[in-house]
Amino acid sequence: MNLVVGGQAVYAYTGSRPFDPSQPTVLFVHGAANDHGVFALQSRYFAWHGRNVLAVDLPGHGRSAGEALPSVEALAGWLRDVMDAAALETASVAGHSLGSLAALEFAARNPDRVRALALLGPAVPMTVSDDLLAAAARNDHVAYELINGWSFSPGGQLGGNEMPGMWMTGNAMRLLERCRDGVLSTDLLACHRYANGLAAAAAVRCPTLAILAARDVMAPLRNAKALLAALTNARTVTLAETGHSLMAERPGEVLDALRPFL
Repeated sequence: MNLVVGGQAVYAYTGSRPFDPSQPTVLFVHGAANDHGVFALQSRYFAWHGRNVLAVDLPGHGRSAGEALPSVEALAGWLRDVMDAAALETASVAGHSLGSLAALEFAARNPDRVRALALLGPAVPMTVSDDLLAAAARNDHVAYELINGWSFSPGGQLGGNEMPGMWMTGNAMRLLERCRDGVLSTDLLACHRYANGLAAAAAVRCPTLAILAARDVMAPLRNAKALLAALTNARTVTLAETGHSLMAERPGEVLDALRPFL
């Protein structure tokens, strides 16, 4: 599905189903230097089970035009504009990593428009190491290598994915390598500088599901504790032996958590 937001072309994957604004909608928001494809299984499932799906490419990512937005607050405003462009009054929102922060801020600012909120791999604060920030600023390939190494559990780096034939780390590397120069740096800085997470969590009024990964190095479990405490209507699912790329490592378990919630 192609939309126009702020004069820029935006791509949203609909699970290969026609979009019907009269049906309930799930809005999927990817993380840093990723695109809509990271939610492939989950978005297709909901699209074929009575929901609209909009798995967006953020500005400057995937098939969407424009420049990457420099802050979580700007991304939250953009999500509101996406819903306006799609003529949506309400939606459930699921975000991963940077996308979880954007979804959190959006839900806090627009309580009347978010029916349910799913946060995958969230952390507040979501700090980024100086070495990774510096490598991303140089558009150095080592930034991709660091992220890829830190995003999967030890077992996930060896293989054993439940989708036969899928090379998780290889696929993840190609996805990172496809992003435009400067995009990863902008995304990581947005994560690193976001300081409103706890206030946003306290302002969220809809039911919230947090899906955490026990072996997450990019967004460690300890960095989600204050966030979870600030949410007033939240439940948590923790996936054992799983890294930050939980939709790739445990696609079925992520779907199993999302399905009854959404």
